[in-house]
Amino acid sequence: MRAGTRLDGFFKISERGSTPGREVRGGVVTFVTMAYIIVLNPLIIGSFSAEDTAAKTDLFGNVLPVNQVAAATALVAGVMTILFGLVANYPFAIATGLGVNSLLAVTIAPQMSWPAAMGLVVVNGLIVLLLVVTGVRTMVFNAVPAPLKAAIAVGIGLFIALIGFVDAGFVRRLPDAAETTVPVSLGIDGSIASWPTAVFVFGLILTGVLVARGVKGAILIGVLSATVLSIVVEAIAKVGPSAGENPKGWNLGYPGLPEQVVGLPDLSLLGEFNFDAWAQVPAITAALLVFTLVLTDFFDTIGTMTGLGKESGAIGKDGTLPNAGKALFVDGVGAVAGGAASTSSNTVFVESAAGIAEGARTGLANVVTGLLFLAAMFLTPLYEVIPVEAAAPALVVVGALMIKQITEIDFADFSLALPAFLTIVVMPFTYSIANGIGAGFVSFVVIRAVTGRAREVHPLMWITSAAFVVYFAIGPIRAVFG
Repeated sequence: MRAGTRLDGFFKISERGSTPGREVRGGVVTFVTMAYIIVLNPLIIGSFSAEDTAAKTDLFGNVLPVNQVAAATALVAGVMTILFGLVANYPFAIATGLGVNSLLAVTIAPQMSWPAAMGLVVVNGLIVLLLVVTGVRTMVFNAVPAPLKAAIAVGIGLFIALIGFVDAGFVRRLPDAAETTVPVSLGIDGSIASWPTAVFVFGLILTGVLVARGVKGAILIGVLSATVLSIVVEAIAKVGPSAGENPKGWNLGYPGLPEQVVGLPDLSLLGEFNFDAWAQVPAITAALLVFTLVLTDFFDTIGTMTGLGKESGAIGKDGTLPNAGKALFVDGVGAVAGGAASTSSNTVFVESAAGIAEGARTGLANVVTGLLFLAAMFLTPLYEVIPVEAAAPALVVVGALMIKQITEIDFADFSLALPAFLTIVVMPFTYSIANGIGAGFVSFVVIRAVTGRAREVHPLMWITSAAFVVYFAIGPIRAVFG
């Protein structure tokens, strides 16, 4: 049997209407659109020095070195993405999840040591794995009504589009001021006043035209073309990096020739975790922190996999995802691995939708993405040439592709319309997939109950909605019992 035939048989490439070329292309696109995490995660949880004014210090004044976080982030993402592709056979890449890492840096680490904080992430992952092994996680996944699953996909589309707009500087936060209640605006002072944002607009238009014309590799061509343009712009205009002080600079990634291309990764953070949290903070505080981590991880993953499953056509008419148990198990392992490597919880990444839009349908795309992450451990200087402004158009285009799921929601039935609407808008408005799912679940259960349709609600929906009520009230609860 030829290697190509064995590859096709293992990953079921032809069966899913794909080709090896599409899988490779999709895997590359997914990496390009999510590789920013190698730079962004170290900026969120790591620091260059404990003396920096913005250093992410733990209770004892210690920091996670940026270079070590970057190397570990790429390693775990690479290994877990490949494992997911081989075990679950879906093009859903895994990397450090945004949200949990911020929670660690801002809320958890200041109360304890960094190793203890990462130990809580490991405990979170073990609990999630237990829920998978017992079948609870899969049952919850299948208990969600089809209209809410469609709303989750649409909400994720808007969410990743907003990520792209913000990363590119097209949408910017406004500083709090008494004279205005507007939280965001277009560009700088209401206009596209920076070269990086102009590059984003170019990339968005080009990618949109290519996708509309059905050009193969449209998203990848768009990202690479925008990168080339950014290199030319930087060579001529000398824009420089943003660095938090230059609003017209490049946000992440710098389109200039790096001083070096290859460097050995520093993996010193592997295994730097412990379970001392219960000795460093009150037991109830540690338990509530773990509860928050579990609920965020649990439903971020379910929401993301629902959106990606629908986008890739993997979710059938019955609303279930084949091999969901395997997929959720590997995702749980990612949470444990992220904590054990001090990179924060790893989970299925919503940017995988970019590779799916490029044609990826099997785990082969994940193998490609994972190998590129492993290579990125050694090639970080070269990767940083791609600015986030060049990759962001892919996120916006994918968001536009995912919003088509809205046609599956019956907005004539307001008992469905409101929960679906809340699911869709709360995600981008609060920058959290879990928040959107929680708002949709709770409103769905309440409306069904008070309109005499409680029997239509799956028992697991009642349980998860109750958990979300606790999740939304975690601050006051912690204040009372902490």
